[in-house]
Amino acid sequence: MRKYLGIILIVLGALLLIVSYLTKELVDYNWYQILCLLLVIGGIITHIIVTKKEA
Repeated sequence: MRKYLGIILIVLGALLLIVSYLTKELVDYNWYQILCLLLVIGGIITHIIVTKKEA
């Protein structure tokens, strides 16, 4: 499960962004958009770290 933590964070951040644009109310909240951005960036960094440790 730890192997897929980065991918899960990226997908979660992307899904939250999709939900915000479909509701059209969450788009105006900067804290929500920044949280989604941090999830995606954190997922990318986590994926790189976990992948390097395996190799």
